[in-house]
Amino acid sequence: MAKFESEIKFVPYNQERVYNKLADLNNLADIREKLEEMRDKLEGKVQDMTFDRDSLTLTVQGINVTLRIIEREPYKCIKFEGDKSPVPMNLWIQILPVSEEQSKMKVTISAEVNMFMKAMVSKPLKEGVEKLADMLSMIPY
Repeated sequence: MAKFESEIKFVPYNQERVYNKLADLNNLADIREKLEEMRDKLEGKVQDMTFDRDSLTLTVQGINVTLRIIEREPYKCIKFEGDKSPVPMNLWIQILPVSEEQSKMKVTISAEVNMFMKAMVSKPLKEGVEKLADMLSMIPY
């Protein structure tokens, strides 16, 4: 199991507000807009994104990946599991308070890959987890 963690990102909104927005993926319509704005920065790596309350499907470098929420720990953590992903994987979004009007978050991806695959996917997954955390930290909550 390979684990990739983003740097800690600071969000200018309180923990409860950030959690409530991310816990229902239907609230992420503005991510689609941000994705359009960030398309140049993402260098075309993320092409499409669809979602409903509990799942998110995106095309990353031509590969469809569906993440489904498997656990919600109010105000602290949202856990996803890869569904129809090329490798078994999990993703966590951890949210912690900093002050009444600021929180911090970290995104972690854990993927079940062998040593050969790890060498191939380490850099893209590390970049991906960092870009996802950047995008999540820029959403207006």
